Amino acid sequence: MPAKQRKIALMGFRSVGKSSLTIQFVENQFVDSYDPTIENTFQKTVMISGQEYALQLVDTAGQDEYSILPQSYFMNIDGYILVYSVNSQKSFEVIQFVYDKLLDMKGNIGSIPVVLVGNKCDLAMEREVSQEAGRRCAEKWKIPFLEASAKENQSAKKVFEQIVTTIEKASGNVPDQKGCILS
Repeated sequence: MPAKQRKIALMGFRSVGKSSLTIQFVENQFVDSYDPTIENTFQKTVMISGQEYALQLVDTAGQDEYSILPQSYFMNIDGYILVYSVNSQKSFEVIQFVYDKLLDMKGNIGSIPVVLVGNKCDLAMEREVSQEAGRRCAEKWKIPFLEASAKENQSAKKVFEQIVTTIEKASGNVPDQKGCILS
């Protein structure tokens, strides 16, 4: 079976760790230096639930509440990873703005695969956004939520597996695990 092509955009406020999460997933390394991303694209092929996926990961420039999001962020994108930093209330507010922009551009969000990620959960002493606040936000939007740490390589792989699973569910390719099985 050929690999399924999936294009995924990572969006969020500047310096929340979009690039760090992506590089941790693709190259298994943490990059400590911070150069603001213009836009980068990474490739990685993974096996999830017996299916091979060729992922194209679009690491976007950091957004703020005044950003004009380029049309390219909405064209041919299969799913979105919305990233905020648990040590930045501002980044959490911006991610809500980005989500609203997605709604404006894409219409019915129920059909848009989105995962919410609270990154930098290793910075517990500097936390400004509780795990509960992230969870409530995701529940309100009816999307999956994870906390991750690119630095500690905590849940980086799980974030990308979750968005692929969410994309497949949205396109009707994965049965919902919670349902009854009739035989």
